[in-house]
Amino acid sequence: MTDLGTDPGLADVHPARRPGEAGLLGHCDEVLQLPQVHDGLTERQWDAPSLCGGWRVREVAAHMSMGFRYAFGRTALELVRAGGSLHRMTDRLARRDAVALTPRQLAAALRDNARHPWRPPVGGLAAALGHDVVHGLDITVALGLGREVPEERLRIVLGTVAPRTLRFFGADLADVELRATDLEWSYGTGSRVARPAQELLLLAYGRALPEARAEH
Repeated sequence: MTDLGTDPGLADVHPARRPGEAGLLGHCDEVLQLPQVHDGLTERQWDAPSLCGGWRVREVAAHMSMGFRYAFGRTALELVRAGGSLHRMTDRLARRDAVALTPRQLAAALRDNARHPWRPPVGGLAAALGHDVVHGLDITVALGLGREVPEERLRIVLGTVAPRTLRFFGADLADVELRATDLEWSYGTGSRVARPAQELLLLAYGRALPEARAEH
């Protein structure tokens, strides 16, 4: 598990790629649409593994709403209890809240806070949108739901992919060129990996694609 909200590379988004109003609307829309996905999940799907290492779907959902549910002071206290480790804190809270909250409550926490001003510690709107998009894909791709993220949102988050981002998320893409097959975007040089843009986004964020998609 890696907390998307802590990526230092997201602070370095090129000014031309900064999302502005489009990013704000995309962030709100993404947070509004994901609960609709959650509402249709079965209990078995809530307990299924996600693409976010070590977390089930319910832990990912709990983590996605953590910024809405915890005030700054409470978050600071939890960070102290975790010995200053943000990763340890977010993992512990996600696991605890996934047990304490029902699926309906987890979905409602996102739906009711779609326009909440929360932002990750660095990266602003691009990081907030990246948090929503990638963790949303952690769920929908793992479950094979076939949801496609709108191109405008994908482009904003793809604009955050940089060497520091790859290192932070442990994505080994040395001598690899990522090239999208459904929009004009590429990153890196070397052996070409050609896939739909949202699959490349997951690879750049250190995710392993499900076997069926990895062989596509």
